[in-house]
Amino acid sequence: SVYTTHATYINPVCLIDTRSEGKLCVQQSALEILQKIEQPVVVVAVVGLYRTGKSYLMNRLAGKQTGFALGSTVESKTMGIWMWCVNHPTKAGTTLVLLDTEGLGDVDKGDSKHDTKIFSLAILLSSTLVLNSQGTIDNRAIEELQYVTELTEYIKIKSSDEDGSEFVKFFPSFIWVVRDFTLEHKINGKYVTEDQYLEFALKLKPGTSRTVQEFNLPRECIRNYFPSRKCFTLPFPTVPEKVSRLDSLDPADLSPDFQKVSDCFCKFIFDRILGQLVKTYVDTISSGDVPFLENAVIAMATIENEAAVKEGLEVYKSGMEKLKMSFPLELKNVSSEHQRLSSMATQTFMKRSFKDSEGTYITCLEKHIHNLFHGYLGQNEEASKKRCEDLLSSLSATMTEKLKTGFYAKPGGYVLFSQDLEDIVKKYKFQANKGVKAEDTLEEFLKQKSVDSKAILQADKKLTDKEKKIMEEREKAVLLAQEINTKEKKQRLLEEKMEAQRQSNEERIKELKKKMDEEMKLQKEEFRCATESKLKEKAALLEMDFKEKAERMSKEIEDFRRKNEEAEKKRDKLFKKMIKTINKKHDETMKLMMRQHNEQMKGIMSMPRPSSHPSAVLLCLLLGGLGGGSGSSSCSCPC
Repeated sequence: SVYTTHATYINPVCLIDTRSEGKLCVQQSALEILQKIEQPVVVVAVVGLYRTGKSYLMNRLAGKQTGFALGSTVESKTMGIWMWCVNHPTKAGTTLVLLDTEGLGDVDKGDSKHDTKIFSLAILLSSTLVLNSQGTIDNRAIEELQYVTELTEYIKIKSSDEDGSEFVKFFPSFIWVVRDFTLEHKINGKYVTEDQYLEFALKLKPGTSRTVQEFNLPRECIRNYFPSRKCFTLPFPTVPEKVSRLDSLDPADLSPDFQKVSDCFCKFIFDRILGQLVKTYVDTISSGDVPFLENAVIAMATIENEAAVKEGLEVYKSGMEKLKMSFPLELKNVSSEHQRLSSMATQTFMKRSFKDSEGTYITCLEKHIHNLFHGYLGQNEEASKKRCEDLLSSLSATMTEKLKTGFYAKPGGYVLFSQDLEDIVKKYKFQANKGVKAEDTLEEFLKQKSVDSKAILQADKKLTDKEKKIMEEREKAVLLAQEINTKEKKQRLLEEKMEAQRQSNEERIKELKKKMDEEMKLQKEEFRCATESKLKEKAALLEMDFKEKAERMSKEIEDFRRKNEEAEKKRDKLFKKMIKTINKKHDETMKLMMRQHNEQMKGIMSMPRPSSHPSAVLLCLLLGGLGGGSGSSSCSCPC
């Protein structure tokens, strides 16, 4: 089956396999599914001891009774990490990626660190981490989570990170689901919420003895690494004899309380760029190295930005290829569509681009679009030239045949030739959709015909030498007028190109500022959430009279705030540098075009000028006839 962004993938697939001698191995078929997802993803991973019903929870999130394999024996059913991509039930245009991990604590595993690797990958790949356990959250349940105390061995933000104090910026939200819960929600005789129950279980003990430190360590790690915490306690789903058939039971066979809490759990999850990260993390952990989150982000940014450039170019190219079918067009029409498609390409790039803080990839996109645009301009010119040449060839076919048969080689032949040429040019002028090369092609055509015209003029015995001299001067005036028309047309085209360049630059900077503002807003929101979590933890420490720990937390918050301010300043500096670089390149391009413009203008001004506008001169001479001195109606314009 082929996964599309708008349909549920039929069955779960193995994402990370562990069957090959216990080594972690990413499955290429699963990666291909992830690489085809072009919309935002929400990733939910479930971890917990084996045989605690993790797979059933994930099937509920998928809205299915079956999907992830459920086991009914003491043997662990799920091996490695399995993935199921489904349409998000409440967020249109979003894919829900469910990750079901193999059970922790399986005695058959030989590698003592294997569980920590699975736990670490679940954290790294998810936006929400669900911890599934049974019974109660007691000291034994927390001690079984020794993996959380070993995370700094397997995950670092950067090479200098030692204690994982910045994990809060990167780690997912944390949900502890307690299955088969039979106790009352009471602490010291008072009813409490599920979240209060969790916080009570994570409460630290005062003291510095080794026993106290061992008791506090996993709790401190959970509190520090996962400040966003939630708890759900699910009662027994059904009577014991039916538990083994949970995936085939009718809703009526399930406990109403169980259904109510599990529905709340699903709703909570739902109200809350994966492929490359999977490969990066698995390869790094499997090799025995520690994955640095910053390095993983940089690697992902490179791949995503390259893909963003490719997608942006595809939008531009596909649109221009459709436009090319209408060539030849006037430059303003090509430029207008170029502007529209260039803007769409930039927006497409912006949607996928990630941490292009120095503008490397947006500049790359701009360069490619610039080169493509000039290529399409060249193709439009070629199409215009061909159409004009074909048109003139068709219009002058009779004249060409007459030249071959010597029709004009007789007294009065020059007037006949001039009248035929006049008729060709008039018909050519009235033809529409000739494109940007209309004047150039006509100029070339008139130059070619001037050779025949001169030969016919000199052989025409009906004309006196004086009349021949007048006709030669008139021909020169026609050619000069057409040459001026051509140069002025080129000048106007260059001005249109300059305006298109200016508008493109303005639009690009506008999109960049918009992207910068969105990313800055997101960064500030992330900082706000992380700071609030740390302040909440500090308040909890003070409430438990852990003044020394609270003081350390204060220093951590201050250091966190300082680093964030430095990051903001650096980001702002890089953005200004990027804009400066883009504007500098734009100015250089505009200067080059302006220099070309001035040179063209200088060339036009240096040409001998007729007393009237060149177009009027050409029209008068043609309408009056190039042979006006030999009986045809003469032009009344002051040529």
